[in-house]
Amino acid sequence: MTATPQTRTRALLGRSRRWHWAEWLFWAAAFASFFLLPDHHLLLTEIAILALFALSLDLILGHAGIVSLGHGAFFGLGAYVAGLAAIHWTADPLAGLALAALAAGALGLVSAPLLLIRANDLTRLMVTLGIAMLLYEAANRMAWLTGGADGLPGVLIDPILGRFEFDLFGRTGHAYALAVLFVLFLAARRVVTSPFGLSLQAIRENPLRAASIGVPVGWRLAAIYAFAAVYAGIAGALLTQTTMFVSLDVAGFHRSADVLLVLVLGGVGYLYGGLVGAILFKLLHEALSTLTPQYWQFWIGLILVAIVLAAPRRLIARLRERGQR
Repeated sequence: MTATPQTRTRALLGRSRRWHWAEWLFWAAAFASFFLLPDHHLLLTEIAILALFALSLDLILGHAGIVSLGHGAFFGLGAYVAGLAAIHWTADPLAGLALAALAAGALGLVSAPLLLIRANDLTRLMVTLGIAMLLYEAANRMAWLTGGADGLPGVLIDPILGRFEFDLFGRTGHAYALAVLFVLFLAARRVVTSPFGLSLQAIRENPLRAASIGVPVGWRLAAIYAFAAVYAGIAGALLTQTTMFVSLDVAGFHRSADVLLVLVLGGVGYLYGGLVGAILFKLLHEALSTLTPQYWQFWIGLILVAIVLAAPRRLIARLRERGQR
């Protein structure tokens, strides 16, 4: 009996939702690092936050084909909302995450139509860059609210669930950031392996063909853009809560540039690309900044050029397929 399209689709989704043994190994190593690397909690916290930020960009770039040079706008907004919430309303970390997610998601929904007016990469690059620059300048000008160039003082975060206080060594922050990353990764994995995720792949490959078979291209792109904005906002809020400080640096252009570099290092189009890229980027940063503090960016740029020119495409494609299984 010939399988129907619906049956084949369900079978494909079922295979994509199965966990590969390498995924179990990856997360086992991630959680084991909390116990095996007690002297590196601060660095591992930064890696977890950067990994979540890169995951958010991969959702739109790798799975929907939306290019962006201003993804840091959502990161910066989430960071500022979490800081302002802790000062003026509630210092509960989970409430801060929720508020940051709402604010970043709202900005994503408002700005999404601007990306769809003319659906070409150059327009999207300019629009996203413009939004990020506007947010940065607003944070700079509204010093009475954001602290401007001096940063936002007085950010204090309550213990998580009223029990786990943030410490100077980053132990609680590491566990907190890693737990949030894992939960949100599970949600993202579920999204990209759903019929909605398959429709995004169809849109990425050929938007006109997807529209011709009835896929609401505009709504799907707007939805995933806002969803990714929520993730980026939560990543920014995590940075504020684990460092208890917010400055203009969180909304700088380098945030958007760095997260793109992370995806280049790890690979675009499969969820683990951002996670692996965050590990590689931070380790390279630490090693090169120790060896050559003034020129570490040069060496990272040289490595990125080498990767782009010599990357084994078949290996990357195979890793992407495994990440979607």
